[in-house]
Amino acid sequence: MSMNRRALLRFFASSAMTLPFAGLLARSSEAGVPTQTAKRFVVFYFPDGVPEPGPGGGKWHPSGSDTSFTLGENLQPLAPFASRCAFLKGLSMGPTDAGSHPGGAKKLLTGVDGGGGESIDRYLARTVGAGAPYKHLYLGAMAAQNSASGDKFVSYPSAGTTAAPEDNPVQAFARLFGGATPGGGGAPAVDPTQVSVVDTALADLNDLRARLGDAERAKLDLHLEGLRDVERRVKGLGGQALPSCDQSLASLAQVDTGKLYEAAEFPDVLRAQIDVMVQAMACGLTKVGVIQASQHTSELIMSRFAGTPLYKPGFDMRSHQASHYGQSSDPKFADYVAQRTWFVSQFAYLLDQLAQRPEGAGTMLDNSIVLLCTEVGEGNTHTHDQMPFVLAGRAGGSLRTGRVFDFGYRRHSDLLVTIANAMGDGLTSFGQASAGGLPGVLA
Repeated sequence: MSMNRRALLRFFASSAMTLPFAGLLARSSEAGVPTQTAKRFVVFYFPDGVPEPGPGGGKWHPSGSDTSFTLGENLQPLAPFASRCAFLKGLSMGPTDAGSHPGGAKKLLTGVDGGGGESIDRYLARTVGAGAPYKHLYLGAMAAQNSASGDKFVSYPSAGTTAAPEDNPVQAFARLFGGATPGGGGAPAVDPTQVSVVDTALADLNDLRARLGDAERAKLDLHLEGLRDVERRVKGLGGQALPSCDQSLASLAQVDTGKLYEAAEFPDVLRAQIDVMVQAMACGLTKVGVIQASQHTSELIMSRFAGTPLYKPGFDMRSHQASHYGQSSDPKFADYVAQRTWFVSQFAYLLDQLAQRPEGAGTMLDNSIVLLCTEVGEGNTHTHDQMPFVLAGRAGGSLRTGRVFDFGYRRHSDLLVTIANAMGDGLTSFGQASAGGLPGVLA
């Protein structure tokens, strides 16, 4: 992804400043934080659980163990990315409100019964993501339809408080790339071409200098002088036209903003939201984002998705309706399985878009940690055990991928701790019943 001058200076400020001293910073890092960490965190949520471990068991969780496994039917779209995924078994959200969609949605990212805590995405947005122009990006596809109540949303800025996602990808793109001030209102954002990013970071750098020996301090001073020279040359580009992050996205042209809540438009809206999220992250606008595809107990009529295996003209089959299939012999079961596979294919599209963008010695996917999740386990009974979590990306080299992890029984709060650690945060517990990060998942 190409960048304009502003984005280039933002990237320069966030990465070049500390790169040669990564080893120094790592030596002073908190316990639990791997040496290499992810640059970004993305949540991809879909509604109404999976067909496992009910009467149609075997459709979701891989068979086999460790690095010798076979993907279930629902996960087949991830076959090209299996070597960059960690498939998790044995994680539970606990017994409180088990059997409840709203109860599961409240616990999903907070790790606290009843949504009584900040969600992990919001926590990371205000910690490791605090320096980004937009700390947090929450995009939805029909997530706020029918004036949805707060428990339909999965992101909690504070205990007991949700915020609705932006369901309109055209508006989301305009807010991010159309010159609006981040956060809305207030004074215009400072033009990064008119200030020195080196000077802006001097407080943190002076703190680092105080902890260095004479030789390392001298190296830092030389490095800063080199950065100032690069900064002067970048600003000296003046009015030269550079390829811009502000270019539009082809998928936005497919979105009819007058039909955002019509089921037939859902695939185009979701695809556009994925594209907006990836472009925002590629351009350094945010490090933390959530994509919410519909809402729990979803009334999304997935049989209206033209051009997909789900399409059945004249026949309505909703996501939540299909999840109550009873027995695997019920015709709804085949629809439910196909729906779950379709959602996974959209997650695979997100991974593919990240993988197509070079970054450093690898790709954006290599430097990301991406969570696939839903609010219940087995959709037919709404269990909160054997939650169908998948982690993807390599988190900068810290995530051990291409394997299945089976924890027997462990609370999912420890997954949230693991994600924070992969992002460079030294959390040792999060939410309720946390025993620390998941063993073996991070290198």
